[in-house]
This record gives sequence, structure tokens and C-alpha cells, in this order.
Amino acid sequence: MTSRTNPPTNRVSLSTDARAAILARARDGASDSVPREVCGVLAGHRADGSRAGRPSDADSGTETDIVERAVPIPNVADDPRTEYELDPATTVETIDALEAEGLDLVGFYHSHPESHPTPSPTDEARAGWPGYVYLLCHPDGRLNAYRWTGEAFEELRVVASE
Repeated sequence: MTSRTNPPTNRVSLSTDARAAILARARDGASDSVPREVCGVLAGHRADGSRAGRPSDADSGTETDIVERAVPIPNVADDPRTEYELDPATTVETIDALEAEGLDLVGFYHSHPESHPTPSPTDEARAGWPGYVYLLCHPDGRLNAYRWTGEAFEELRVVASE
């Protein structure tokens, strides 16, 4: 598993398939008799400036992280109704497999089935991947994305892939 740093961007591009997979999973978790948060990894291409062909804003010089795929990971948190914890072994295996396919780990996603899709104090306390995208969703279709700076979440604009 590799970890690369990349310059901050102010947006993340989400494919239609990834968006649909995330929201379907969030709805599935919310439909249980006791709603639970679902989680997974975001795979695609990070805007690290080293690859050609990435969408960029020529005027501002920003580039966009691109999420092509959302891969579900089991939530092993003690209280999955109000928190998430990606299964560590499955996460490592998944990231290794994605990298073998030539995809980057762009970040992570999880749902808030009973609250707004904004980072909670628990989310902030447990964030551990500076520079990566943290996407939060609600079963009603709301999606918000953030980049963890190592100290705080910075909001990103979610755009649809072209």
C-alpha cells in the first residue's frame, strides 16, 4: 500500500456509477431495523500534478481528484448506528488490489443515516489520512465531500464526471 501527498484541490469529481453505489449502500444501511452507517473507499485518480489528462482549471491552476469507483468495506465499529470503522484487513487488501489495477486511493466514504452528511466530532477525531477525500452521504441523496488537512476538514465541491 502506498501513500502519496498531493496539493489541495477544492473539488472532487464523482462518477455516476460511484455516486449510485454510495447512495444505494447508504439506503440499504438506513433500511435496517436499526439504521447503520455504511462505509468504503473511493478509488480513481488523485490530482497530484504528475499525470497528464486530468481535468484542471487553467485560470486557477487547480486540479480535480477523480472518483471512478466506490468500494464497500464492512463497518466494524462498536456502535455502527452512530459511527464507522473500516475493517482494517479488508481496507488494506482493497487498496492493494486497486493500486494493482492502476487506480489511486482517493479517499473514504461513509453515511450518516440519521443526521446531516457533515463531519461529526467523532469523524474529526478519527480522521487519519491528511490530504485525502472524506465523502459523507445521507440516504436521501445528499453528498458532501471534505479534505482532511491533518487538523480540520475543508469542504470540497462535488462535481459530476463528464
